[in-house]
Amino acid sequence: MSEIAIQVEGLSKRYRIGQGAQPQYKTLRDLLASALLAPFRRLGLDDHNISPYGNNPTTDKYKHIWALKDVSFNVKPGEVVGIIGPNGAGKSTLLKILTRITEPTEGSIDLYGRVGSLLEVGTGFHKELTGRENVYLNGAILGMKRAEINGKFDEIVAFSGVEKFIDTPVKYYSSGMQVRLAFAVAAHLDPEILLVDEVLAVGDAAFQRKCLNKMEDVGREGRTVIFVSHHMPSITRLCERVILIDGGQILRDGSAHQVVGEYLRVGLGTTPQREWDDLESAPGNDIVRLRSVRVKAKQGEVVNTIDIRHPVGIELGFEVLIAGYVMYPGFTIHNDEGSWLFTSLDTDPTWRRSPRPAGRFVSTGWIPGNLLAEGTMIVGVSIWSEQPQILHFYEREAVAFEVVESPDGDSARVDYTQQFPGLVRPLLEWDTKYAEQKKSVSR
Repeated sequence: MSEIAIQVEGLSKRYRIGQGAQPQYKTLRDLLASALLAPFRRLGLDDHNISPYGNNPTTDKYKHIWALKDVSFNVKPGEVVGIIGPNGAGKSTLLKILTRITEPTEGSIDLYGRVGSLLEVGTGFHKELTGRENVYLNGAILGMKRAEINGKFDEIVAFSGVEKFIDTPVKYYSSGMQVRLAFAVAAHLDPEILLVDEVLAVGDAAFQRKCLNKMEDVGREGRTVIFVSHHMPSITRLCERVILIDGGQILRDGSAHQVVGEYLRVGLGTTPQREWDDLESAPGNDIVRLRSVRVKAKQGEVVNTIDIRHPVGIELGFEVLIAGYVMYPGFTIHNDEGSWLFTSLDTDPTWRRSPRPAGRFVSTGWIPGNLLAEGTMIVGVSIWSEQPQILHFYEREAVAFEVVESPDGDSARVDYTQQFPGLVRPLLEWDTKYAEQKKSVSR
């Protein structure tokens, strides 16, 4: 077996702005329009650089954009690699080149193995053919024999859940039905390389779980998976390695939690401390305004990194503008997978059920050590009132901080060196009893 499943070297893709997809066949209208424009083209003018109103706003004959620029990476057989990045970063263009839908402008790709792909709803389906016919067509494209497809057919149909419509032309399927069948075909026809782009964007929660479980199975079977998604929990669940792309270039290539954490941190622009000096622009209303949010260590300093064993404080500074409201400051914690870990409200008995006077307040909630897991923690802050119920503000991504593991081996990890799963990592008290085994008496 080759030591490389996918090899990408110096890959670049340039598009001409305003150039749409070219039709395979020209209509009579296209031919007539082409004939009318022919004299202008002979003069060096065409519909790209002349204006029907007689003025030419640009001297550039064409404008181009690089969707990808000098992208290089290798993927080993059996690796499950996530591709992340903002919209327009070049992720989908990369997958289209890998699946030979689009040709690169520069560079090369080598794929070692049979490729199955799901790039968008209904990719690879012939709309006029039935679901059954499309299953066999896709299998034939992958180079499978009819007997091989027969052996997988019932499993594909059962997974997709479109049994009643398998002999109906695909053009009558809903988008959800199309993506269910397309994913089932792509995942079950035994490709050595599976390329998936945002399959979780369509379909209900139950189907999304089935897709994730199936991709996990594919990875465990030693096949190579490239998975593009904006859903960070799915990326970190499925992938040990993640490539971050932005502006058509690779910014980071490394472990899933590290790259996803950096992407969220940079993308959100969060820091361990934020202040609002201008009261009018601060989160809140005429009753109360947020002044500051800080992540603090026990000694009181602002920190962006905290040892997993140590407590960390979330400090809210706020100003009450109108007295008489019972207020509950609080914060939420989300991890780098986007999962909501918990919410905490101010439990100080001094102000519980007591109306607050006008003035400045500072409330700090302390998260104990050995509770949070490793990774980036994103803090949202809010204040709400009872009687009447008012959510004065909720700043969803106010600050962020990193939880790092101790190398000393006295945390919940003990001596375990691999990725430690779980949303939290409490250090629990264990009690182990031992009884010596009684030796049998030989007769």
